[in-house]
Amino acid sequence: MEKIKAVYIHIPFCNSICSYCDFCKVVYNEEWVKAYFQKLEEEIDNSYMGEVIETLYIGGGTPTSLKIDELESLFKIINKFKKSSEIEFTFEGNINDLEEDKLRFLYKQGVNRLSIGIESFDSEKLKFMNRTCEFKDVKEKINLARKIGFKNINLDLMYAIPKETIKVLKKDLKLLLKLKPEHISTYSLIIEKNTLVGLNKIEPIEEERDAKMYETICKILKKAGYEHYEVSNFAKKGYKSRHNLTYWNNEEYYGFGCGASGFVAAIRYENTKSLTEYLKGNFISSKALMGKVDNMENELILGFRKLEGISLEEFYDKYEENMQNIFPIKPLIKSGELIFKEGRVYINPKKLYVMNEILIKLI
Repeated sequence: MEKIKAVYIHIPFCNSICSYCDFCKVVYNEEWVKAYFQKLEEEIDNSYMGEVIETLYIGGGTPTSLKIDELESLFKIINKFKKSSEIEFTFEGNINDLEEDKLRFLYKQGVNRLSIGIESFDSEKLKFMNRTCEFKDVKEKINLARKIGFKNINLDLMYAIPKETIKVLKKDLKLLLKLKPEHISTYSLIIEKNTLVGLNKIEPIEEERDAKMYETICKILKKAGYEHYEVSNFAKKGYKSRHNLTYWNNEEYYGFGCGASGFVAAIRYENTKSLTEYLKGNFISSKALMGKVDNMENELILGFRKLEGISLEEFYDKYEENMQNIFPIKPLIKSGELIFKEGRVYINPKKLYVMNEILIKLI
């Protein structure tokens, strides 16, 4: 098995809770932060085997909700990892918390990629999401980050909000492009039952409009010079997310913190989403040993998220099996749902929208 090269660390604290968010999160509380870091350090000490790490991703929650002295404590823990000189080191943040001192601190600590949740500039959409975001503030903060030295910035965009029109979406995209991010992640609103949106019994928009919005995003971003390389992700040349490609390539990675998941020594595990349990030191809530068949199925489920799909040769090298003998690939090529070209199989870009239906037929 190859060595683990990727680490994800989850910071569950937020200054305010978005209406749609189903991630593991709690409202920031100073006392909990200290206790959380003690347990995080313990979890890392128990599991990390000293590999050289090539991608490190600090996500949340909102990692930038932490104060400078708390960030200092966090980085004392992060510095336990041996980092490659070519590391991609991402830190997630909210535009409202990205003060100059924090940006300078992160840059000094070796963070070289920022991932910022913008979601929208539209006041109605923002109100629905329980967020605030002014274009001029975002522009100022991004200019400041660039001045400090950040050259790799991802911005998140959310769409398919009830009552949202294509016109609103186009305006969001236009403003987003003015900020010239290297990477853009787009998410269609999914209504999860334990969120405010779910509890309020909000209905999702009709599939047809959702599909039309997705198509609009792909068209506009492609035209603006972004490569659509994964279902929800677009990058300028040389700026694909190396960390997220670890997941989509079905490679092993460490996941630390409350609500994180990982894939280590053929075991996929989920950490507890309960902060109380985590603080008691009960880190893992479930784990499953992945057999060869599980791994091959995951290879398809994850690999087909990438627009370039899966290389038959690489699949064979990994599993000593011909993918076409294991899964009903040929009939789906015949029906035009899959495309086979230059040794790779991928989902027909026109059918990406019904990707889950295609995966169900395959597996």
